[in-house]
Amino acid sequence: MGKYLKYTKNFYFIFTVLFIVWMVFIDTNDIISQFTLRSKLSKLEDQRDFYMERKRKIKEEREELLSNYELLEKFARERYLMKKKTEDLYVIIDE
Repeated sequence: MGKYLKYTKNFYFIFTVLFIVWMVFIDTNDIISQFTLRSKLSKLEDQRDFYMERKRKIKEEREELLSNYELLEKFARERYLMKKKTEDLYVIIDE
C-alpha cells in the first residue's frame, strides 16, 4: 500500500492523471465528441456517394434524351403533358 502512496504524491503522476481525465471527459474535443463526429462524417460520406451516383445517372439520362429526338418527345409528352397543336390530350387518373 505504501508503494502506491509514493506514486500518488508524485507531481508528474498527478498531473498526468488529471490531464488524461481532462482530455477524455471534460474538454470540448473529448472522446465522445470524436465518436459522434466520426459517425456523422461517415453518414455524410455515404450521402455524398449516393448523390454522386444519382448525379451520374441523371447526366446519362440527359445525354440520352438530347441525342434521341423520339425519346425526348416521349419524355416531354409523359412528364410535362405536352402535345401538338392538332392533338387532344386526355389525362386518366387511376383511383
